[in-house]
Amino acid sequence: MVVQVLADEGVNTIFGYSGGAILPIYDAVFRYNAEHGASMPLIVPANEQGAGFMAAGFARASGRVGVAVVTSGPGATNMVTPVRDCMADSVAVVVICGQVATTSIGTDAFQEAPVPSIMGAVAKHVFLITDPAKLEATVRTAFEIARTGRPGPVVLDIPKDVQNWKGVFHGSGRLPVPGYRQRMNRLGANKLPDGACADFFDALGKSNRPLIYAGGGVINGNASYALREFSKTFQIPVVTTLMGIGAVDTTDRLSMRMLGMHGAAFANYAVDDCDCLLAIGARFDDRVAGNPAKFAGGAKFIAHFDIDGSEINKVKRIDWSHVGLVPDALLALLDYGKTKGFKRDWSEWHRHCDALRTTYAMNFDRASDLIQPYYVIEEINRLTRGEAIITTGVGQHQMWAAQYFDFCSPRLWLTSGSMGTMGFGLPAAVGAQFAHRERLVIDIDGDASIRMNIGELETVTTYDLPVKVIVLNNCGDGMVKQWQKLFFKGRLSASDKSLHTKDFVKAALADGFKYATRLDRKADVPRVVEEFIRFKGSSFLEVMIDPDAGVYPMVGPGQAYDEMITGEHIPSRKPVVIKTPDASKMF
Repeated sequence: MVVQVLADEGVNTIFGYSGGAILPIYDAVFRYNAEHGASMPLIVPANEQGAGFMAAGFARASGRVGVAVVTSGPGATNMVTPVRDCMADSVAVVVICGQVATTSIGTDAFQEAPVPSIMGAVAKHVFLITDPAKLEATVRTAFEIARTGRPGPVVLDIPKDVQNWKGVFHGSGRLPVPGYRQRMNRLGANKLPDGACADFFDALGKSNRPLIYAGGGVINGNASYALREFSKTFQIPVVTTLMGIGAVDTTDRLSMRMLGMHGAAFANYAVDDCDCLLAIGARFDDRVAGNPAKFAGGAKFIAHFDIDGSEINKVKRIDWSHVGLVPDALLALLDYGKTKGFKRDWSEWHRHCDALRTTYAMNFDRASDLIQPYYVIEEINRLTRGEAIITTGVGQHQMWAAQYFDFCSPRLWLTSGSMGTMGFGLPAAVGAQFAHRERLVIDIDGDASIRMNIGELETVTTYDLPVKVIVLNNCGDGMVKQWQKLFFKGRLSASDKSLHTKDFVKAALADGFKYATRLDRKADVPRVVEEFIRFKGSSFLEVMIDPDAGVYPMVGPGQAYDEMITGEHIPSRKPVVIKTPDASKMF
């Protein structure tokens, strides 16, 4: 029943690790594939956390629901971080956990864990299925909840005796969840009336410097096309959050790239300079609006589009809002504006944005004898031209990738945003490659981050995936070291791993990579990077980068964009004194 519902929901790949309490479902997967020509392969990672991030990578890259199936106890608890990660970034996955028999629940039985209590705090919804007659309907309902509204993870906790139950498969039916469906129906029915459109364009028409601030909700809500049409038609520049990268083509003139703590200086200055801000699928989080009162301080009109009403006025007071399906709202405004002949000449604002991009362009020490990470990414970007799927771990390498890669389409940039989970990049790349077997998938990782799930190197080669893995090795926790240098007087407490003995190249070779090499000479960068990218099949590259390379620009926690630190190689509007922030607001 479980496996047939998965098939009915269009699932074609499962990620998971076996164990006693999940064996009935694993056996059903085996029998289904034997009967249907292996149409639903079950991908086995090194551990359950890897399975969770693979399912997330699959979902982020494809826009479909990712599925992970794990056993009870430690199998389920190892899924907590991926589930929370998906909840924080609004990613639709269904996680199926085995559980001890219903008669043993609460007895501290072997490999028992209180999954509903644990997962209830981090998932969109959790079902403990104790009535086997409701099993089929519950699995189907889990997919409905995961993908509708604001997407998120749904956890199914299925006791072993429920898995072994025999009954009638109905082939249809869902649980009665009237409250949830009523909310979803209201969202779908909440169209923009002409009066609201008129108010919106009246305010927009009074603007001289409008700016779109697009977040991950644009991508999760499949609103990229509508946003691009809206921006292009009315000629409004766009900045994106970390999670919104790819919502607009980064090579387009209207793209002002990423804003925020490590956003481009020109993007942040554009926010400071705008007089009208249109927030679309974004939530004014602390990495963007560190000082909410001063964020877009010159904006006389702020509009907010979101599918989640709780985000409206949560951080920043706004003047106009719409809660509903973002693509529908943007297309309605597009149609209204065209019908009414709305047109404004914002050429002066465009010239201003062009000047910001030129004056405050991303840059680094290009004359250095050491390998600069930015240079490596520029070389990869020269070859991939904004068409590759890029996954990352978390840390400096993540921010460099966000700053220096181009993305022509949505769902090419896969990173752990809100949770910032180290170890995300490699398993997410595996999931993304299963979602798009024909695409080039590259994991940009760090020496500290990749350690978290380095076992998944073997998963790459086991399934003969052409995933490219690059480790930018600065011999330590680079981002933590940067903060310690800036805010803790250079005391590198537990972050300087310069004495480590890990040989990443030998590890990759041991795990079956046919191409694995170390790059430590600047002159070799173009040649080796091209070899790495062009190699047929999986390839691994360790790059020994400048250990003191930093991520700039940087806006300190709780600070405003006029306090941005741009570093030595990017101009700043004014000198900035580095302040030690309130420790309670740092993370």
